[in-house]
Amino acid sequence: MATISATDRQAEPVVKLRHPGRWVTYAIGVVLAAMLVNTLLTNEKYGWNIVGHYIVSGEILSGLGKTIELTVIAMAMGIGLGVLVAVMRLSDNPPAKGFASLYVWFFRGTPVFVQLLFWGYASALYPRLGLGIPFGPEFVTADTNSLITPFAAAILGLGLNEGAYMAEIVRAGILSVDRGQTEAAEALGMSRLRTLRRIVLPQAMRVIIPPTGNQVITMLKTTSLVSVLAFPELLYSAQLIYSTNFQTIPLLITASLWYLLMTSVLNVGQHFLERRFSRSDRAGSRRAAAESRIRSALQQRSEG
Repeated sequence: MATISATDRQAEPVVKLRHPGRWVTYAIGVVLAAMLVNTLLTNEKYGWNIVGHYIVSGEILSGLGKTIELTVIAMAMGIGLGVLVAVMRLSDNPPAKGFASLYVWFFRGTPVFVQLLFWGYASALYPRLGLGIPFGPEFVTADTNSLITPFAAAILGLGLNEGAYMAEIVRAGILSVDRGQTEAAEALGMSRLRTLRRIVLPQAMRVIIPPTGNQVITMLKTTSLVSVLAFPELLYSAQLIYSTNFQTIPLLITASLWYLLMTSVLNVGQHFLERRFSRSDRAGSRRAAAESRIRSALQQRSEG
């Protein structure tokens, strides 16, 4: 039987695998893209001239600013509550642990839209809010509608709901850190708060950051639900405009374009944050690869 030498094997041409399915997929994608472009350019009902007029109008930009404001404040509130509730759930204090679990159960178990409605109609339950002794005199009272404005109702509804989700994200991040590091810090005399702030949370950020970025993007879009409270954020500002000129589709496209732009910016920011907090992992991988190459070179040298 004839044998094929290594030289003959190297001389044989390499036959690439054919992938006809890929070309079919490309063809379908090109056809669908062409159909989409055609309908966007030829269907006058999209009203691109109206979109171009209103996309930088004062009403839309004002609503955009309020949307960003709601997102920042609600996420700050949610992250603060999330860290607090996560620590309470992981504590050895049964009442604190039970209260934190009840909080997460309630706010994750009911729709945020319903929570917004409850805060918006809080005056139906409590026309006046007071501070005083239970079953006794009240020292301070105020009208509920003057305290819980549409903006306050939006912040309470979004922030309290977000706090429940962030609590689970932070708890998962804390649990991902090796318990031995906490024990070593306690053995050195560090307090629990300092251990959490200086040792646990910095390492847990690699687990916390990616889902937190997703929550920020989700929060940005969830602010559109605040339109039910008649708060003039981006979507409600667009609704106010098309309720007078009846250009519903162009105004909805205008709002959607701003949402797409803002979520794209947040996606880029999330990417760079993830890269920053994963630098230690990449450095460890490069160090391990370098050590492997050194060991391989030393082994070949000893064998030679």
